[in-house]
Amino acid sequence: MKAEQQQTIPTGSATFPAQMPRPPPVTEQGVATEAELLAKEVITPADVLSLPGITQGFLCSPQANVYNIEFTRFQIRDLNTQQVLFEIAKPEAENQEIIQPESVQDAARYVRYRFGPSFLRLKTVGATVEFKVGDYPVENFRMIERHFFKDRLLKCFDFEFGFCIPNSRNNCEHIYDFPQLSQTLTLKVD
Repeated sequence: MKAEQQQTIPTGSATFPAQMPRPPPVTEQGVATEAELLAKEVITPADVLSLPGITQGFLCSPQANVYNIEFTRFQIRDLNTQQVLFEIAKPEAENQEIIQPESVQDAARYVRYRFGPSFLRLKTVGATVEFKVGDYPVENFRMIERHFFKDRLLKCFDFEFGFCIPNSRNNCEHIYDFPQLSQTLTLKVD
């Protein structure tokens, strides 16, 4: 991303960038790289869990979403104070059948948000995710979420939603206990 295109994101806010700026993954011996996974015909959850860092792009195209799973809302709240720290929802569109270029579809799959170091001092947060399922039932729906700071994995969550009925809207709140981070690392985040 060019420097003139970068923007400062205020703490507690989110943007939908036109491009997904991501540093290259850190590689280690015996760990899958993004390029190795992209060359595979099928990428498994074990493959995703073996990645040593964030990826530069998505591991599947929008067309691979044969179940038409669409994430429509995401919220993070502090469970101690019940304060909503972040919330974003996809607007309800009147005509969902508009065909968009893949670059626009990719940008819509990516949300960038920024929290200051005080966020890392929270003890427990609730993260609510809402999603819709298309015309086919989804068996064993699983979502893997990995949080990195630079080349360090801070926390990994592996959620199993189980069965999702066709044409349904679903939501679930996951409770996160934050890892204890050193003061030095916390200060480097901002």
